Amino acid sequence: MGLKSSEKRVRQAEKRRLRNRMWKSKVKTAIKKFRTALASKASKEEVERLLREAVSLIDKAKAKGVFHPNKASREKSRIQREFNLHFASQS
Repeated sequence: MGLKSSEKRVRQAEKRRLRNRMWKSKVKTAIKKFRTALASKASKEEVERLLREAVSLIDKAKAKGVFHPNKASREKSRIQREFNLHFASQS
């Protein structure tokens, strides 16, 4: 029989793992929606809305400790650069 504290740590770790997995999944889905809209020649307003949504989710995940701050910045930078390159070439 394990110590009470170690059993509690196992329960906490499992809860955190599930929560982190949920947030990572939300962020990945938002980025995929953004990239799909970008590839499908959606309107600039629609793509911009999806970009803001993805950036917001990345920031929330960073605030909850799911992502390291540098990783969050890197992801935001990448999708912003994709947006800028795509719409700069159309102007």
